[in-house]
Amino acid sequence: MSEISPAATGSRPFLQTERKDFWWVEPFAITFGLVAFGVYAFWAAIQGDHYQWGPYISPFYSPLIKTEGNTFSPAFFIVWAPLGFRGTCYYFRRAYYRSLFLTPPACAVGAMPQRYKGERALFIFQNLHRYFLYLALVLVVFHIHDTYKAFFFQEGFGIGVGTLVILLDTAFLSFFVLGCNSLRHLVGGNANCFSCETLGGPRHKMWGLVSFFNRRHKEWAWISMLWVGVADLYVRLVSMGIITDMRIF
Repeated sequence: MSEISPAATGSRPFLQTERKDFWWVEPFAITFGLVAFGVYAFWAAIQGDHYQWGPYISPFYSPLIKTEGNTFSPAFFIVWAPLGFRGTCYYFRRAYYRSLFLTPPACAVGAMPQRYKGERALFIFQNLHRYFLYLALVLVVFHIHDTYKAFFFQEGFGIGVGTLVILLDTAFLSFFVLGCNSLRHLVGGNANCFSCETLGGPRHKMWGLVSFFNRRHKEWAWISMLWVGVADLYVRLVSMGIITDMRIF
């Protein structure tokens, strides 16, 4: 009987591998990106000021909620929803399971000395992803509304650099949400025959649209997440007077 190698049984010692490539670059970059975004998002959320300038609103504070007395930042009424959507996203689960929890960090690399037991106990929270999707769709509507407002200054219609920053933020968020696996299942994944279903034609078109964005779901996940930080930083710096918003039109 041939001998079974440790690699075949999945019992490699932690981080042991025969790989000669730079396998560690991806988990390191993902860890850095997630931690950096988490730190910045928490910092931005607790500030409670400089989140609005003229027609621009930071995406961390959208929809805009006014609080009396400034007891705590209004962002805390909002950020839990997009963070919950991203945190339970199928792609981001894979990203932080492999990069933060090292289970495993890469193919053919020894995992942390722990046994993956599925999404139970605390991780049963992941099953709420489809409900966070509904909230994310509502947030997209508010972001579209904020983008519309970003075109109207005190003196009337116009386009500034901040307008384009906010427009891109809404676009990237929309592409990310439209590529969601749960949305893809919702609009067409439970249909065995579109021509046999009620509204089968429109559902098939919607399923095709979601499938189109789903092909690059990983890319849209990162682009949209990083651009949220860019948009918040831009509005914050303009509001603080550190930079000046340049008017294009």
